[in-house]
Amino acid sequence: MIPPVEVSPLIKFCRYSALLLGIIYGARRYAYLKPIAAEDRRIEAEERAKQEELKRIAKALEEGIFCKCV
Repeated sequence: MIPPVEVSPLIKFCRYSALLLGIIYGARRYAYLKPIAAEDRRIEAEERAKQEELKRIAKALEEGIFCKCV
């Protein structure tokens, strides 16, 4: 077996620089997308509440109509 080769300091610097830049990019991108996702979740919750209310009203009307007919 041959001994491992010493890695160039330039290569080490480039690797760690790329890692650091990736972490910074990820943090900034997350901070940018977080409020957008929160707004999407809020809108989705409102739409879900509206749909549930419509289903509840439809069910109440259906039960009321069938009770009067029978």
